[in-house]
Amino acid sequence: MPTVTDYYGIDRSVPFVNVDIAADNRLYVDPRAIRLRREPQPYAAAAIECADTFLREVTRCVIDGTPTEMARGEDLLQHFVEPWETRLGMAVEGFRGHGGAEVVGTRIWTALTDDVRALVRIGVLRQLEDLPLFVDGVDRDITSDVTTRIIFEPLARFTAAVIADYPEFSGGGHRVETFRRQVWDPAKCGWSEVTVSLPVSGGRPLLLVPKGWARPNLLMSAGRYYETAVLSFAQLEQAVRAADGKLLTTPKDRLRDQPGLGRGRATNLRITMKALSDEQDLIAAFKRFVDERFDPDEVNGKSAA
Repeated sequence: MPTVTDYYGIDRSVPFVNVDIAADNRLYVDPRAIRLRREPQPYAAAAIECADTFLREVTRCVIDGTPTEMARGEDLLQHFVEPWETRLGMAVEGFRGHGGAEVVGTRIWTALTDDVRALVRIGVLRQLEDLPLFVDGVDRDITSDVTTRIIFEPLARFTAAVIADYPEFSGGGHRVETFRRQVWDPAKCGWSEVTVSLPVSGGRPLLLVPKGWARPNLLMSAGRYYETAVLSFAQLEQAVRAADGKLLTTPKDRLRDQPGLGRGRATNLRITMKALSDEQDLIAAFKRFVDERFDPDEVNGKSAA
């Protein structure tokens, strides 16, 4: 199947993820990658503002706790529709594969008001990329789908800028059309509808994603958090000082077999709360770990070199 550049006959470098236009591509929009890359501007800044204001408003409703605000918070999570315009992800893993966007929204809301409510109330869970660490069923696929819908407007503006720079999108029999789409309004902290101009390929509108915003795996995944922050905390908690002063720790492969330390989001949450009671923020420590190892020259999860 043709990629975007093949389909439009573009023979120069492009600033977007060059996806196969006729199939799901196993890449996923990663909010942490957008935050760390901080380019291209102004789209990265706008995308981060959308992501941050969205989760801030939802968690504000949780903290407020009144029936009106609780209803509003849940409703904000019921407005996702499948982001097939990007051709990213896999349908069997995304909204369709999880019973629909409303089911996903309900799952996130239930977690925020139940299992992870304590993290919300003390303010340590405050970024979109934090959700996969603790919410069952929210992995790279759902994170990508949710993020895409929240940052749809910056992506549409980026797409419009690319169309202006690459006449191939509207030449040679190709066309650009206008569509009404739901977008997150960070100023009003609510959903609204706007008209966007998108190229049409394979009979469907195409939304372009900047290079480096999509990856085969999330920078902040539940598994990576467990293997680094969670098990490292457990190692130090169980460490003993030898006679020679050396700190002896239990190997991580043995820790995984201990009761209460098995892989999973329940363990992630329990150990995170335990660490917080000891005034240790594992989420912040994990972000430092991820950020220090992030390669800004990496494109779509692979080295650009």
